[in-house]
Amino acid sequence: MMKRLFMRFDLYLMLLIPIAWYAIFQYGPMYGLQIAFKDFNPAFGFAGSEWVGLENFERFFSSYYFERLLWNTFSISILSLLIAFPIPIFLALLINEIRSTTLKKTLQNVTYVPHFISVVVIVGMLDLFLDPNGGFINIILSSIGVEPIPFMEKPEWFKTIFIGSNIWQTMGWQSIIYVASLAGIDPQLYEAAKMDGASRLQRIMHVSLPGILPVIVIMLILDIGQFMNVGFEKILLMQNNLNLESSDVIQTFVYRNGILNGDYSYSAAIGLFNSLINFSLLILVNHYARKKAETSLW
Repeated sequence: MMKRLFMRFDLYLMLLIPIAWYAIFQYGPMYGLQIAFKDFNPAFGFAGSEWVGLENFERFFSSYYFERLLWNTFSISILSLLIAFPIPIFLALLINEIRSTTLKKTLQNVTYVPHFISVVVIVGMLDLFLDPNGGFINIILSSIGVEPIPFMEKPEWFKTIFIGSNIWQTMGWQSIIYVASLAGIDPQLYEAAKMDGASRLQRIMHVSLPGILPVIVIMLILDIGQFMNVGFEKILLMQNNLNLESSDVIQTFVYRNGILNGDYSYSAAIGLFNSLINFSLLILVNHYARKKAETSLW
């Protein structure tokens, strides 16, 4: 082993950079999780602050906001999985079936571009397009006799706008990995299916989809591993006092209490609860995928 290490020492030296990054910025800060079980006072530090056990967790579970936060976070995540997750797969299949190179490249470029637009710009565009006074969408609605709707201020419209704009912004970029997987499928499988009389739809169902199924499973596991992380920055930018009923999620609640109000122990407890749900879902889904689909992260 030492001989192999010596012969490839340059590669191992390069490996030190990502290892150091993870150790310093990912694992190092986990030492601070102890404040979730303490009444943290910056003057006393981590070790000197009073231990309160599960008091911060009990405070959160019994709070008025708990059910609303949990429902908003879960509903946005579930709707995103059900609606947004399959769309990049369909887009990749569509791109793969297009025979015109020009049309294929045009579709790819048009769908990729929104990924590179800043979240701040995206929300600004939403504000402009959905403005009840002169917004593009409301102008169209007015032309057909519908009263202007303040979309960004209506709680019932928040999740639709949030998930819909996410799909538009990310579907092209997320489809790249599926397009690459489809390119790796043996063309002879398509030829054999065609000779057996399979239609284009049947070739998609019985060749393309099974060919990329392992990638779909891996991407699904990774998405579920981030189930409770619903896009804090964008939600915070779209949030206002009028749509708070639908837009208030665990991450924005942590931001208000931890950063704005300085209640570090309480917000750390909520953040730890959020992370534990993600971790538990990741373990469960990975185990299920390994058992049923014979594909998993580990």
